[in-house]
Amino acid sequence: MKSEPSRTKNKELVQIFETMADALEFKGENPFKVNAYRKAARVLGEIDLDIAAVKEEEELMRIPGIGSGIAKKIIEYLTTGRIKKYEEAIKGIPVSLLELLKIQNLGPKTLALAHKKLKVKSIDDLIRVIENGQLARLPQMGEKKVENIRKGIEIFLSTQQRMSIYEATEISEEVIEYLKRKTKVKRISAAGSLRRMKETIGDIDILATGRDGEKIIEKFATMPGVKQVLAQGSTKGSVILENGRQVDLRLVPPESYGAALQYFTGSKAHNIRLRDIAKAKGMKLNEYGLFKGKKRIAGRTELEIYQALGLEYVPPELREDRGEVELAQRHQPFDLITLEDIKGDLHVHTNYSDGEASIEAMARQAMEMGYEYILITDHSKSAKYAGGIDEERLLEQIEEIDNLNRKLRKFRILKGIEVDILNDGSLDLDDEVLKRLDLVIGAIHSGFKRNVTGRMLDAMDNPHLHIIAHPTGRLISRREGYDVDIGKIIERAAEKNVALELNSYYDRLDLNDINLMRAKEAGVKIAIGTDAHNREGMGMIRFGVGTARRGWLTKTDVLNCLPLRSLLEWRR
Repeated sequence: MKSEPSRTKNKELVQIFETMADALEFKGENPFKVNAYRKAARVLGEIDLDIAAVKEEEELMRIPGIGSGIAKKIIEYLTTGRIKKYEEAIKGIPVSLLELLKIQNLGPKTLALAHKKLKVKSIDDLIRVIENGQLARLPQMGEKKVENIRKGIEIFLSTQQRMSIYEATEISEEVIEYLKRKTKVKRISAAGSLRRMKETIGDIDILATGRDGEKIIEKFATMPGVKQVLAQGSTKGSVILENGRQVDLRLVPPESYGAALQYFTGSKAHNIRLRDIAKAKGMKLNEYGLFKGKKRIAGRTELEIYQALGLEYVPPELREDRGEVELAQRHQPFDLITLEDIKGDLHVHTNYSDGEASIEAMARQAMEMGYEYILITDHSKSAKYAGGIDEERLLEQIEEIDNLNRKLRKFRILKGIEVDILNDGSLDLDDEVLKRLDLVIGAIHSGFKRNVTGRMLDAMDNPHLHIIAHPTGRLISRREGYDVDIGKIIERAAEKNVALELNSYYDRLDLNDINLMRAKEAGVKIAIGTDAHNREGMGMIRFGVGTARRGWLTKTDVLNCLPLRSLLEWRR
């Protein structure tokens, strides 16, 4: 899909640099070189700049995170359509092996050894040598490590069939905007699990109403980026995009739009409950409307469907049959958190550690988003891979923030740190410095199997710690997370009045909806942060809020829905 042509070269270069990083890591190259390519991929994937329009190396080097070497390669690609170093990097490595590097717990050294000794070239080969015991017999392997790789394969295979909520949102919004510009659609919306804000999505379902259905479907089937047309009629179209993702478009009459939107949003369990309620009232509910005999009594909007069934309107994010129907029958408003309730971002990085923008640039982005405050949380000194800062450097940052606050006046930059929780449960920086900060986030970034629960529990005993970051440590596309007892973490957080983070980065969304419900029930405050490393990353807040809504959170449950003064009072 190319309704935003400026993204095309960006995406191509993202894929190239990610593949180069994987290939070099497989070959055992210098980690700094590998990380440079990964950072370049992340930058190009998030910036708004049209890379295809850049002509000079100097202009590229003004982008934080893009050095001279990367800039030269970008210009080479824009000029010639190829990168010589890319071809050198992947030479001798089968494409199937590069795919295997995405599997959690399967490091490049292990893969290289399996390739050399056991002729592993594909995921089928890998599964075979696990099942016949050959992998476990390799040096420094053993059954436990093989079992972890097996779990990684399960995660990898499950995520290959689904896309992240970020990718699905980007695709659906491009399609919807294209159809709004090019056709006479009147109402149009994403449906399915995307509208319910699930963390991963299968196919993308879009529902619309408008004049001249055949022309609308024709425009849909011939839009830029379509690789294959699966179906094309007067009311339905289905296509495969160049990125392999499937998008389905349905056209319905205006009088059925609400009923169809409710039906195709789901979930199946929620829809069954509504149909049972309709049946008990002598009515029939389907995608065409709510009927009493042959008479349609509702269907134009979702609201009138719920009202006609005697229910409070249920927000899409809650439609999972987890108690929402019973609450709707009692006519209790759900009052879920909204984007407008967010007063500030409580987890952002700057160029003091591995971020790409200055403190002031991140603050001004927050001001543009209508926030009252932002919390600067760069990495601490143990995170050397991320340019973590020590006490002396943190004091310099505190001074800069104080100067900026005098300059910005009506906006507040809060002083913070994402401090590592060490193997003994202590924090990575001296308490005398930590107590000078407004809010301190504690995080585990290493030793995922080394008493994670105990380390977090001990860390919460420190009075200078206010928030636990990404408490389960999962990355949706790559790993399950820490070996952690989240129930104990929630219990201690409630006891110590420590907040738990909902990390809005689309591949984390940690805590997830189920654990958010547990935390809410325990009375634990939730801090929503984007973990942004550049200005654009702060837009990820929408996915955090969507997940918060799935977890039944209201603004009273969320720390950064508090005005500045109330936030600082909570901290004290």
